Amino acid sequence: MKILRIVSRIIIGLVFIFSGVVKAIDPLGTAYKFHDYFQAFNLGFLNSLSLPLAMLLFTAEFISGISVLTGLRFKTGIWGTIILMTIFTPVTFILALTNPVSDCGCFGDAIHLTNWQTFGKNIVLVLFLLILFKERDQFKKIQKRKIEWPVISVVIVLFILFSLVNLRYLPVIDFLSYKKGVKIADKMVVPEGVLVDVYRTTFIYEKNGVKKEFSLNNYPSNDSSWKFIDQKSVLIRKGYVPPIHDFQITDQSGDNLTNEILSNKGYSVLMISKKLSEAGGKYLTTGFGLGKYCIAKGISFYVISSSGKDEIKSYENGLTFCSADETTLKTMVRANPGYILLKDGVILNKWSWANVPGEGWFGKLSDNYK
Repeated sequence: MKILRIVSRIIIGLVFIFSGVVKAIDPLGTAYKFHDYFQAFNLGFLNSLSLPLAMLLFTAEFISGISVLTGLRFKTGIWGTIILMTIFTPVTFILALTNPVSDCGCFGDAIHLTNWQTFGKNIVLVLFLLILFKERDQFKKIQKRKIEWPVISVVIVLFILFSLVNLRYLPVIDFLSYKKGVKIADKMVVPEGVLVDVYRTTFIYEKNGVKKEFSLNNYPSNDSSWKFIDQKSVLIRKGYVPPIHDFQITDQSGDNLTNEILSNKGYSVLMISKKLSEAGGKYLTTGFGLGKYCIAKGISFYVISSSGKDEIKSYENGLTFCSADETTLKTMVRANPGYILLKDGVILNKWSWANVPGEGWFGKLSDNYK
């Protein structure tokens, strides 16, 4: 039983620490996942709490894992993990049954699991957790209570600071497809011979007030007495999806600039704001000023947003404003606004509004290129 206690302690501790750390590396990604949940369950009024709840969750996961693994406030850590598993195991079961969100985000974007895989993982963890709970009195204290709480408090503060740094300056580790060194076009290619999505399509026709579903093989194409009502497609087999599959950039006239941007042999800067109205005014002004400077230096500059055309018009100032899918922009850079430097379609660097270089840096870049 002693070995089982040790194994359970290590597994629970490491899993909760890992889950907390990968979420803290990408706080906005975790907040976006909360937002997805709220939308799926018609709880949109909670959207403003997405980021605070995300930080509360990954801090609780991390500190519970630390407590279990190190023995600092061990029983408190056990109760922390029990509370978290009591909440999320039923939630993941509901997600597995209904699938409103394809990936629960339990390990951020570091590891993607299906909802059924997540539920199975939670069941295994619950078994180890039950062992720890049953044997909790067999673990000895490693420090006195008056020492443990200050140590735990310091760890919590440092961990929150770590997450805030990642929130302000972009994740210290980029788990997403748009990372430095990636040639975007290469990540959009679908290899030959891979499985593709397979759908079952049914057609709904009506005759004499009675509706009936038909398949592609037996629908009444030659019988005019049937009136077509609707059709629906159901995914029956998921096929290969390239890492980048939704990169489409259009200007305000509707022209697709994707190939132009990706094939540019020179430098291009993408200023990305998922919603212009949600970005700080002074940060947009700084970005627009940088854009005009870059253009004067021969560097292509694009402002890309998912904001509506009317809103974009209110910001037009001679720069090239483009539109793209909001989810794509969230994936490209975790900042509003954020910046991506491209050359020949390769991502050379990424910045948030807080650490984007000044005009002098881009001036030297232009001079060196010439």
